[in-house]
Amino acid sequence: MRIGIMGAGAIGCNVGGMLARAGHDITFIDQWPAHVEAMRTNGLKLSGTWPDYVVPPDAFKALHLHEAQLIEEPFDAVFLAVKGYDTEWATMFSLRFLKEPDGVIVDFQNGINDHRVAAVAGAHRTLGCVITIGAGLYEPGVALRTDPVNTDRVGFKIGELDGSDTPRARELAEVMNAVTLTKFTNNLFGERWSKMAANCMSNPLAGLSGYGSAQTKTVDVARRIGIQVAAEVIQVGRAAGYEVEPVAGIDAQRYVDGAAGKNLSSLEADMVAAVSKTAGEGRPSFLQDVMRNRRTEIEELNGYVAAEGQRLGVATPFNEAVVREVKKHAVGTLQPDPKNLDAIAALLPQAQAIPA
Repeated sequence: MRIGIMGAGAIGCNVGGMLARAGHDITFIDQWPAHVEAMRTNGLKLSGTWPDYVVPPDAFKALHLHEAQLIEEPFDAVFLAVKGYDTEWATMFSLRFLKEPDGVIVDFQNGINDHRVAAVAGAHRTLGCVITIGAGLYEPGVALRTDPVNTDRVGFKIGELDGSDTPRARELAEVMNAVTLTKFTNNLFGERWSKMAANCMSNPLAGLSGYGSAQTKTVDVARRIGIQVAAEVIQVGRAAGYEVEPVAGIDAQRYVDGAAGKNLSSLEADMVAAVSKTAGEGRPSFLQDVMRNRRTEIEELNGYVAAEGQRLGVATPFNEAVVREVKKHAVGTLQPDPKNLDAIAALLPQAQAIPA
């Protein structure tokens, strides 16, 4: 396939690098000049929990945004891997380079942006991909896989927005097996809300505290807050009409029960046990943004959940508290510190509070 990667960040580079290695025609388009130049000069290094491998510069194309005008042959697919707040302009930008009439834009983002993509590109040209691998991009030209590489664990789930079973969705899932195990899903938004729960309980808490992916599950206070956050996300997703899939391999209802104090110890034990299989030792993307003094996706994550909760009549006090704590700090000024979780922890039921 001829594939454009719009946004050569951690996910875009891990996906595009492995697809280029498998022989697909890959073009990266990105806004970070030093990163584009590093890939052109030295190739793209895949590292972390991947076996180290350098995709040579002649195996792909890497373009600055302003160089996209040089693209002549249209793409079969464009993978949209930009931040959620860049969704609309990046979709519009990508449409110009998409094959007619059957080229597709595939949403590879955090959050629930599929309908925003479809509003620009049309639902008939939009597919969704839910990502469950961990990735990092800490220096130009080097993409890390940060979760355990397990051949039995599904890393991507691809589906149509309307849940239909189509050859194009299944074909793309087959292509993505060159990256890691990928499955077709007929419950895209049930998977999206599952991933939203995982993101909301990990990403912003890491950005506030400085904890890595694993620590958000193994540090008691972060885990207790995360359970409350996830329970709210699951209830909002259900109120929106979706059957929320398991979150990090654990049945969604167990988070709702755990937040209410039912079988909490068992849930926590299973969350900690799952870390070695799912979380790895990487930094969530939110923490990566904070460390780079970049704008975060708080509005597209917990902020979206809070807004949908208000619309649907579902209380979301913990997600709202997370948003408040992040937005206390102007862009580029948040300094990660475990003490930043204190105000959120104060909302925990007394029986779940962690001793100081």
